[in-house]
Amino acid sequence: MNRLAGATSPYLRQHANNPVDWREWDAAALAEAAERDVPILLSIGYASCHWCHVMAHESFEDAATAAVMNENFVCVKVDREERPDLDAVYMNATVAMTGQGGWPMTCFLTPAGEPFYCGTYYPKVPRGGMPSFTQLLEAVADTWRNRRDEVHKASGQVAEALRAQAAGLPDADLAVTAELLDHAVAAVLRDEDREHGGFGAAPKFPPSALLIGLLRSAERTGDPEVLGGVTRTAEAMARGGIYDQLRGGFARYSVDAAWVVPHFEKMLYDNAQLLRGYAHLARRAAEADLAERVTREIVQFLLDDLGTEQGGFASALDADTHLEPDGPGVEGATYVWTPAELIGELGPIDGAWAAELLGVTTAGNFEQGTSVLTRYRDPDDRERFDRIRAALVRARDRRPQPARDDKVVTAWNGIAITALAEAGAILRQEDWITTAADCARFLLAEHVVDGRVRRASLGGAVGSAPGVLEDYAWLVTGLLALHQVTGAPDWLDHAQAVLDKAIQHFADPDTPGSWFDTADDAEVLVTRPRDPIDGATPAGASTLAEALLTASALSAPEQAVRYRELADQTLGRAAVVLARAPRSAGQWLTVAEAALHGPLQVAIAAAPDNPGAASRLAATARSTAPGGTVIITAAADSVPLLAERPVVGGQPAAYVCRGTVCDLPVTDPEDLRRALSGR
Repeated sequence: MNRLAGATSPYLRQHANNPVDWREWDAAALAEAAERDVPILLSIGYASCHWCHVMAHESFEDAATAAVMNENFVCVKVDREERPDLDAVYMNATVAMTGQGGWPMTCFLTPAGEPFYCGTYYPKVPRGGMPSFTQLLEAVADTWRNRRDEVHKASGQVAEALRAQAAGLPDADLAVTAELLDHAVAAVLRDEDREHGGFGAAPKFPPSALLIGLLRSAERTGDPEVLGGVTRTAEAMARGGIYDQLRGGFARYSVDAAWVVPHFEKMLYDNAQLLRGYAHLARRAAEADLAERVTREIVQFLLDDLGTEQGGFASALDADTHLEPDGPGVEGATYVWTPAELIGELGPIDGAWAAELLGVTTAGNFEQGTSVLTRYRDPDDRERFDRIRAALVRARDRRPQPARDDKVVTAWNGIAITALAEAGAILRQEDWITTAADCARFLLAEHVVDGRVRRASLGGAVGSAPGVLEDYAWLVTGLLALHQVTGAPDWLDHAQAVLDKAIQHFADPDTPGSWFDTADDAEVLVTRPRDPIDGATPAGASTLAEALLTASALSAPEQAVRYRELADQTLGRAAVVLARAPRSAGQWLTVAEAALHGPLQVAIAAAPDNPGAASRLAATARSTAPGGTVIITAAADSVPLLAERPVVGGQPAAYVCRGTVCDLPVTDPEDLRRALSGR
């Protein structure tokens, strides 16, 4: 075994038996490269990545290839999910050099860490215009030995470009107004695929944060076109093959425009964001049935397939299934069916019925005549479908299963906490809120060390990688969600402590409202990354904007003013992203819509001897108020938002505030509904 055997990353441990002399990224690896006078070969990937597995099987497990690597390079393996800072820096370099990025990422660096040649996957033998990996290794090694001046010139130019790219958002004379948000939404809708749902062409990724932002826009404007864009996409994804029709949960993306054939890995961050989106869509009566079903099934998927013993959630399920212990991974082997397999499990009558309902044909929609399950209509016999579904789940569970990346990432668990707390409150599922609270307690106990957030843990043991901005921001957002749905003041105290650390260590001191993705005392890299664009996960800055905005509505006045000023400054810096790249600004749109509302606040003073009445007021608020509303039920004066807001005549009372303007308290749910709906 090489030096990866003791890593806290399952991805790194997958390479512990390679003949390559891998080591983790650290100062010693860079020092060894300088001492040996050889380049660093940096390979970045993640545990559920299909092409990472392919390259590992073809090249890293091959003794001859490993010999070339070991002789000419210091070989460093990085889990992009554990070290997003390294991934961001070298992905920017890869895109700058090649025009595209992806994983596995293959970068050659000077001993100082400056990249001079970057790419992604390289095959074992030349094909499709690509050299073999061995040819590439030999060419780079020869260039390093014989044309060193060219290497240093290239690495210097790339490093300079990376530093310029990390300069932050430019100043812009834009304000976050209703007009700006309407412009952003209109631009997004122009890219909608009205036939298949979603935005843009294949491959299609779930527009997770964007759906939440669009839903909030529809609630503000009442525009049926905006709501239609949300519901068409939500339904198309939920009925397509990207959604697991048996066990719930979404795959990473669809390779086709119609959401039929997925790339089969399932990520926590996708499912947690989509849980939040579908839960809020379920608040709307016309869309409630499908959205509520998917919400419940995603929660069950998280609990059954990603829950860990410690109370957190694992990162992902692999794209591949290994049919033999040492054999290559096969995409989709766990999930796809033929008509004959359905008949074999269910019998000829039920098998044929299931095949017709779930889109399983003799021609198939996947490889070798197999079909990914779809569900374009609801069954006419629900009891029969539930029985058949249970039988197919049992049959599928007997098949070889994809591996699980057990790494618990703070940011992604923060999204899960937020989504479970909000969904639990919306659908009145106290057990979901309890699950969210258990996860939060685990993160606070193990991932917060001496007041600072760590990135990830494995098996309950926290790793050394420091938390990045998104880790702090999502942990705060989740804690604030728990504070709202439980009324417990401890969650607010913990959230403020973590938020204050984020402000202290990630703010750009020269540009108010601009944030770095790594802390001021983190490892010094070629450049200090700062990416304001929302991608598969929202940008750290856009998530921090939500944390600041929500905290400003829940905190005591002195803290509230400080948090709100920072939230407004952050949104102001990002106005240019909403104006110029709205499809990459879903979380920014989500936060901006809430800011435009104030955010709207509903504080419900609970009476200890009448908890049912307070619950009815809270349920009315959650079903009526737009997304982004701060809603809390607690005993009067127990939390800042209820200071000097008592019960009325011994009855629970709801106080509705928009910014600094508050309505008179109401005690009747219908009066609250009218106040929130403007009628």
